Amino acid sequence: MDRVVLVTGSTSGIGEVTARRFADEGDVVVFNSAHSVQRGAELAGLVPGSHYVQADVSQPEDCARLVATVLERCGRLDVLVNNAGTTRVIDHRDLAAADVAVWREIFEVNVFGTWGVTVAAMEALRASHGSIVNVSSLAGVRPTGSSIPYAASKAALNHLTVLLAKAVGPHVRVNAVAPGLIDTPWTAHWDDVRSYVTSRAPLQRSGTPADVAEVIMFLAGAAYVTGEVVLVDGGLHTI
Repeated sequence: MDRVVLVTGSTSGIGEVTARRFADEGDVVVFNSAHSVQRGAELAGLVPGSHYVQADVSQPEDCARLVATVLERCGRLDVLVNNAGTTRVIDHRDLAAADVAVWREIFEVNVFGTWGVTVAAMEALRASHGSIVNVSSLAGVRPTGSSIPYAASKAALNHLTVLLAKAVGPHVRVNAVAPGLIDTPWTAHWDDVRSYVTSRAPLQRSGTPADVAEVIMFLAGAAYVTGEVVLVDGGLHTI
């Protein structure tokens, strides 16, 4: 039976490419976004057998509604990719700019949103012996990233991944990918960062959404892998 796959934050970038890859494998895919409703509807029309559900994962009631809608339309859930995320670009030395409101905004999506969707989906994932893949960041492992609140949120997500893997096994597997610099609309103007990555990383290039999607696909189907945070950064972490 084809898997049912929910990818949050999937109307562009890593999320969109990942959802399309699952669909190419014959899975039933549910696209999601908080705001890009028109794009979500377009993708659902372009990708055969797919669905789109608008929901803002920073809102607890939307997390529950999102999962309930997936189950109503598709009858089951096999893979959850927690990709929805947000950031603010703030120099790490500018402590005043990273006020508590910024921390709350970022954690509401990156950590609390992931938790909310995961808890809402857990009963269905247990029933299907499913899999969760969280999309984290190299910034959660190394002292880097677009801002300190963002990096801290991804560090929290990494530890949450390991804690969940221990808590919900053996019925559900939980892993994460931690990308470095990936060429997406978010990073289109990060020329200085891109120059640094291409000059220092062993693979001498920034990544693509397809690079990350490949690892997400592997983790979603790797039956004896759980509790892992896999770096997808072209080896940048080795320097």
